[in-house]
Order: sequence, then structure tokens, then C-alpha cells
Amino acid sequence: MNKTRRLIIVIAVFAVSFAFLFPTIQWYLTPKEDQATAIGSREQIRDYSRQMAYSALADIKSKAAAGDTTDLSKKYDVVTVVAKKAYKDSKRPIPKEMSPANLLMAFSNERSMFDAIEAKYREHVLSLKNLHGNAIQLGLDLAGGMSVVIQADMNALSEKLGHQVTTTEREDAMTRAVEVLNSRIDQFGLTEPVIRRQGTDQIYIEIPGAADPERINSIIMGKGNLAFYIVDSEATSALNKYLTSNPLGVNEATMTVSQTGIIPEGKAIRKVYKKDSYGLDEFTGEYLVVEGKPGLDGSHVQSATVSSDQITGQPETNFVLDKAGGDLFYALTNASVGKSLAVVLDDRVKSYARIQEPIRESVRITGFSSDEAQNLATLLRTAALPLSMSVANQQAIGASLGEDTIAQGKNAVIVGLLAVFIFMFAYYKGAGINATVAQILNLFIMISVLTAFKLTLSLSSIAGFVLTVGMAVDANVVIFERIKEEIIIGKSRKATIEAGFHKAFWAIMDSNITTIIAAVFMAQLGSGSIQGFAISLAIGNITSLFTSLFVSRLIFDYQTDVLHKKSVSISWRIR
Repeated sequence: MNKTRRLIIVIAVFAVSFAFLFPTIQWYLTPKEDQATAIGSREQIRDYSRQMAYSALADIKSKAAAGDTTDLSKKYDVVTVVAKKAYKDSKRPIPKEMSPANLLMAFSNERSMFDAIEAKYREHVLSLKNLHGNAIQLGLDLAGGMSVVIQADMNALSEKLGHQVTTTEREDAMTRAVEVLNSRIDQFGLTEPVIRRQGTDQIYIEIPGAADPERINSIIMGKGNLAFYIVDSEATSALNKYLTSNPLGVNEATMTVSQTGIIPEGKAIRKVYKKDSYGLDEFTGEYLVVEGKPGLDGSHVQSATVSSDQITGQPETNFVLDKAGGDLFYALTNASVGKSLAVVLDDRVKSYARIQEPIRESVRITGFSSDEAQNLATLLRTAALPLSMSVANQQAIGASLGEDTIAQGKNAVIVGLLAVFIFMFAYYKGAGINATVAQILNLFIMISVLTAFKLTLSLSSIAGFVLTVGMAVDANVVIFERIKEEIIIGKSRKATIEAGFHKAFWAIMDSNITTIIAAVFMAQLGSGSIQGFAISLAIGNITSLFTSLFVSRLIFDYQTDVLHKKSVSISWRIR
């Protein structure tokens, strides 16, 4: 391969590596207070955004009332941004100074100003939260937190199904259980949790960061109550008519109304919710009156997907019921054609639609946007755990251990690099500097690969990196020794470098491939720290092959063709 192609490949690899690593760089350059806000729950982010908007608006109003003409663009940069946009959208000239009065005049009323400021804070914090999700993640041993091993009860599943659980049924139940747990744990807003299968009937969960074990266990093991209710349209209309003259007529604690005759006996009032801009359930202000007992329990849902109507192209949610559920649902819908069916999760109406015809096992629900249809499908899949589960093991790790470990790991990498640099320079002179530069770039690529595949940086991963730093120069040593042999027989610089890399190629490939094969087997057969060590070792070997064969060669070629060097600085004994 000629040096031009080699240069293009090297530039491309480093450009891609930087693109993968850029979110991590951005995240760790973010101020600590902003990081703390971003990793909070969505409820905390909502409270923060609203509090900041209330505080800013109150201060600006107070200053405006006092006749203060100070430019507030630096103090309230977020407010200034939305104010300028408001002026621009209304095609008015933007004031040179953003005084309190000018900030207030940007908006038609205080509510629109508050909404605009809150939206800006929300966008900023949620963008940081997304940035954190794309940055390199610290494992449990570095960030602290807790680990939980959950045991599935296959005997209970067999009793529920009425026969011995097949391999397919077990795999499907475990897959759905992982999906449910992913959905539930996501509401913590912490560092991305690690949730994976362990063996045939266990699920291993790691939640880095500060966490309340009791709260986590309640959410992990809680039973999402999904059910389908028939809507009483007449009673719903009567309730809405009553609420027009009595806005506070529904007792929120008991979900009842004091006036008799509006809600028939055996019926219940439920609130309708939709996702707000924070991804949280928000009451729409709409109430439905439904049957007191559900027509079908959500545990009968076997699968749920999203598709498009072949004629209209509109998104639709499809779900499949088991045999017993299909029979129950057919009887329910056959007796309720023309009525509405409400999908209720934990007493919250998530959606409702009119029943057009009797439905058996396969159910199709339309009338949603693409996102809403996807959310509904997720809701149907993850509403309730398909298995009875119990906590088999739980451990907590303090964050202080992680901070000490990160510092020690960083020091180990730095000391390792310095030791390699000193040895390589002392033994190989200028070529040793070449090897050290290649290994520094090797670490850069290793970390970017770790980020690209969203792998977790753990203590064992750091150990793999440190070991790689020492092992990675092996390839350079083999190449340099080959080059020295070529110099001794009197070849020119360009010829010695060409021959040295060519003759060392297969020796380097053989040694690294065997290490990579061993690391792959360790990653597949091992778990936890062994798996983390094996993955980082495999990544390190692959990237060191690239830096040794491509980057080191490119440095030599640059010295030959650009700096016009005639000899190779590779040994104190060879001139």
C-alpha cells in the first residue's frame, strides 16, 4: 500500500475516532452543576426548568417595576436568547440592550414568556442528558451504585401456562422481562444501567451512581397493572357536563363526585394522560367513566408491534393475545361494538379507541401518531412482568471507591506510558519516540471504540488498557529488530523500512490474533470483570495492530519523504 492511501486511512480512522469521542469530551467539559442536573430524573429536570423560569421571570419583573435599565444579557443569557427570537419572530427590531423592560416587551404576556424560558432550559438540560447517554459510561466499580441479581420463577410460569415451559417460551418470557426492567429503571435518569441475562433464569442489573435500594427494588419488582376497560360514553358525557359548571367536582383522592346520579353504580372515573415535553405522564384535563372491572387483564398480551395501514399509511399498533385472552377479548368486543375501549395502566388512561368489530387474538388500534403508536406498543409489551421474580442478591458500592480507583487507573496508565517511553527511547533512540507516539494514539482509538459501542469503562477495563500499553510495543519491537537487521546488511533507509515492516508483518499478526482469539473466548465464556478485561484487551490488540503497522509506518515515511532523512535512528550501536 502506498503512503497516500495509508495517510488517507489513518486520517479517516482518527476522524471517526474523534467523532465517537467528542460527546465524551463535551460531557466532561460540562460544569459539574450542569452534569448533576442532567443525570437527575425527568421529574427533577422538569422541576429545575420550571424553577429557573419562575425565578428569572420574577426577578426581571421586579427590576422592570423598579425602573432598572441594566443590561441583563449576561446574567440571563437563556432569557436573552428566547427574547431575541421572540423579537425576530414578530418582525420587530431587536434592542441593543436587553433591559428588564425590553425582555418583558419581547413577549405578548407573562405566560408565553414563562413557557419560552422553561422550554429553553428544558432543551438545554435534556440535550445534556442525551449527551451523557452518548459519552463513555463508568461501570459500577468506578461510579458506585448497586448491583442486583433477579431470579425468575419458572415453576410459577409452568403453572400459569398449564404445561412444562419450553425453551422458546422461556426465552420469550426472559426477553420480555428484560424489556420491562429496561423500561422501569429508565425513570431513574442515572447513568445508563447495565441489564443483561445471566444464565437461563436470572437477570443481572447494575445501576451506577447514587441510588436508593428500597426505591429501586420497588420499581424493579413492582407489578405494572395494565387492563382494558369499556368506556361508558353516556356517563362520560354527563360527567363532562357536570364539570363545566363544577370544575373541581371530582374528588381527586377517591375519584368520585358528590352529586348522585352522574356516575352509575359499578362504574369508575379515570383520568386521561399523555406524554409531556419531558416524556412524563401529564393529565390532559379529560375524564372517562369506565366499567368498574376490567374486561381483560394485560397479562394476556403476548407481543405488540407497530405497522402502517396499507391504505391510509397511518401508524397502527398491533398486539397478539394468548388463547384464553383471545376468547375473553372476543366476548368483550362482540358485546361492545360501537363503544370505546380504554387502555389503562395503573389507573391512568393511556389511550382509547372505538370498537369497530369483534376482535379475537390479533388486535389493531389506530388513531395515533407514529410516536404514540410506538409508545403504546412499548406500553403493551412492558406493562407487567411476564414472570414471577425475586431478588437473589443485592450489593452496594460507595462512589468514593470509584474515585480512588479512577485516580489509580489514570496514574497506572500514565506511569506505564512513561516507562514504555523511557525504555523505548533508551533502547531504540528516535524510533522509540515513534513507538510511543503510536501508543498514545492507540489509547485514543481504544477509548473511542469503547464509546462507539457504548461499552462500560470498569476497573477491569482499565487493567486491560494498562496491560495493552505494555504489550502493544511488542509489534514495534519486532519491526525495529527487523529494520536493524536490514541496516546491518547495508540497505538504504527506505529499503530497510520497507523490508522491516514486510518481514515482521506475519509474526505480528500471528501473535496478536492468538491473543484476540483468547480474549474473545474469555468475553463469551466469562462475565463481569473477566468480560470487561477481555473486551478491553481485544480492542487494545486490534487498535495496536493498526497503530503499529499504519501509524508507525506513516511516521517513518514522513521522515523519509518530507524531512529527507537518510539514516534510521534506531540503535545506539548502529550508525
